[in-house]
Amino acid sequence: MSAPKLDVAPWTVREPHVDPETIDVAESLFSLSNGYVGIRGTLDEVEPFGMRGTYLSGVYETHPLSYPEGGYGQPGEGQALLTVTDGTPLRLLVDGIPLDVREVRPQVHERTLDLRAGTLDRLVRWTTPRGTTMEVTSRRLVSLAERSVCAVRYEVRALDGPAHVVVRSELASGAVTPTGVDNDDPRVAECLDDAFEPLTHACAPAGGTLATRTRRSRITLAAAVDHVVDGGRVSSDADEHRVVTTAVADLAAGGALGLTKVIAHTWSLDAWAGSLVGEASAAVASALDLGWEGLLAAQRGVLDEFWATADVEVDGDPELQQALRYSVFQLFCSAACISGAPVGAKGLTGMGYSGHTFWDVEGFVLPALTLLRPDTAARLLRWRADTIGSARERARTLGRAGAAFAWRTISGPEVSAYWPASTAAMHVNADVARAFWLFENVTGADLGDVGGLPVLVETARLWMSLGHEDAAGAWHLFGMTGPDEYTGVVDDNVFTNLMARANLRRAADACRRYEARAAELGVDHAETAAWRATAAAVHVPWDEGLGVHPMNANFTAYAEWPFEEQRDAYPVQEHQHYATFYRRQVLKQADLVQALWWCRDEFTDEEVARDLDYYEARTVRDSSLSAAVQAVVCAQAQHPDLALRYLRECALVDLRDVQEGTAQGLHLASVAGAWLALAAGLGGLREDHDDLEIAPLLPSSLSRTAWSVTWRGSVLRVETTREGTTVTLVRGEGPVTVVVDGAPLQVTAGAPASAPLRAPAPLLGEPTQPAGREPRT
Repeated sequence: MSAPKLDVAPWTVREPHVDPETIDVAESLFSLSNGYVGIRGTLDEVEPFGMRGTYLSGVYETHPLSYPEGGYGQPGEGQALLTVTDGTPLRLLVDGIPLDVREVRPQVHERTLDLRAGTLDRLVRWTTPRGTTMEVTSRRLVSLAERSVCAVRYEVRALDGPAHVVVRSELASGAVTPTGVDNDDPRVAECLDDAFEPLTHACAPAGGTLATRTRRSRITLAAAVDHVVDGGRVSSDADEHRVVTTAVADLAAGGALGLTKVIAHTWSLDAWAGSLVGEASAAVASALDLGWEGLLAAQRGVLDEFWATADVEVDGDPELQQALRYSVFQLFCSAACISGAPVGAKGLTGMGYSGHTFWDVEGFVLPALTLLRPDTAARLLRWRADTIGSARERARTLGRAGAAFAWRTISGPEVSAYWPASTAAMHVNADVARAFWLFENVTGADLGDVGGLPVLVETARLWMSLGHEDAAGAWHLFGMTGPDEYTGVVDDNVFTNLMARANLRRAADACRRYEARAAELGVDHAETAAWRATAAAVHVPWDEGLGVHPMNANFTAYAEWPFEEQRDAYPVQEHQHYATFYRRQVLKQADLVQALWWCRDEFTDEEVARDLDYYEARTVRDSSLSAAVQAVVCAQAQHPDLALRYLRECALVDLRDVQEGTAQGLHLASVAGAWLALAAGLGGLREDHDDLEIAPLLPSSLSRTAWSVTWRGSVLRVETTREGTTVTLVRGEGPVTVVVDGAPLQVTAGAPASAPLRAPAPLLGEPTQPAGREPRT
């Protein structure tokens, strides 16, 4: 699937000529979401489409997981995000002929996503067989101010002749769409193809309501719709599956038929259908009271506030500028109004990964949101904390203490059927714990505000029950899978060991800070002392001969991968069996290199340089997660130009469909990773010490970068040019201490702090990548 051709502009993403051949990817790129409800960027009139979808975060159906061979502890039930009641269809007929851009061949057909207005605009112009030039304009939004509301303004105009126009506006439930579940088991289809049970429906003069319930997960949903119609006659009809509102007009030359369509969604695990219908109807009434212009103004107001504290700027690369703003926009929208639900790996932009959330969210999305929108990050952390019951149950199943958080899930229980890349990837627990600890450190908030203390305590207990102490007193973790999924079920994965060490120490520190609360969890001084002793004894493999860290025990003794011979055989997993590459020196994604960033205090500058050089030559980036990590560590090792190339790949992963998976939804870890690659990479941002640290670098092709960060309630703006870096206190009382290139500076409201720009000082030359796997820029 190829990406659509897009204009490059600083504040818009515009497809000047809509191409039906790339519509699958475009639907993801033009998705709109507020974290509660999301809609794919489909055409108004339904056809053509790649994958239609309206989604609600937290709404899913369960289905059986089938295994060729049974095994103790394997999850028995999967979960899949569902397409809910869809209010986007607006079917247009002009003189009895439906608008289908594959047939009418419009003279103009363009779409524009406005990153400041938060709207998707569309313009279509064509000539009817009758000879009349017709024009359709539409503007769609998913409200960032009214959580349940989606709205569209749709106008049909006859420019130079008469036309008979019919617009059929639908609200439809029960449509069968892909769920991201690739399973031929007929039991799965039975569950997912008919997931909704109709409950109630009602019709109004210009709209109506529908209520349904999922048959297995027992989630009740309601949707309401209403219209304001200008220049036409309107009627409505409803049954248990849809509400249809029809607007009809006889247009003279210059005449127009306009509709403002407002849809609202709501859901609950325990509320009855009538109550939810009332909520959805009230949300529609609220939106209609604001009116179309009021909805636009509210949307702009939310985004004006957001951009005032989160804008990113790069001078010298217009395409990167657009991609970074697009990424930050989609990051914000992925969770702006979320409540009681996770952010999936694809957000609410598609069915990829069945809507599941992974460690990617705690690893990339949550840290970025913590530094940009800490209130939103707090809601996501509270959701994860609320799943601790499922995590404790999973640990018991595995015969372990503490809590084992799910590798992939929607509501909390583990739903992965492939244990080497899920259950064995125990680092997810340290990743989750890190997200809570970073939130406390960045915001200065009480860890209890997000339910973090039990998470830190129970993950520490899990590590204690997983580890093994050898005769010499060294502590090991055996049979683990690190971030790299091409090297599974290994001993002493360095990333996992070091993250476990950090988890144990941070849990002990937290129990000291919150001693009374820790005691309620059964923690005493003996337990925290054992955590600290174990952390000190963690074994970290080292290859003395090569002067690098093996990614795991014996990794540097594995056979090398024939990169030259395999340069056209990527992704590796689609061309070779796991048995072929599990014990070869080929990495799907950054692993040891990720430890260089997240566990930076464990490595010297020389170790960073040598480890990066070694693993760059063996990492093929078959995962979209990798480029952001490599961007950050390449900057850390003083290679700003290479860091920029990785930043570009990360930022453009969806706009250019770099991984050829964007049709299934945006890559949210890369969306967040793009901001991290700029701020933590070229900006040198580190948020894991007592003071905020930056160490800016400027690649040769950029003349300026600027970005904002929220730290302990203050908003700081960091601007770097060839002359140096200036840190300005945008909001907050100050003073704020910022460590720039190792030197602490005080920033106050009236006195920005400045430092000269240092020249890169790499210890080794710029590392090389496997044949054909250089950064895709």
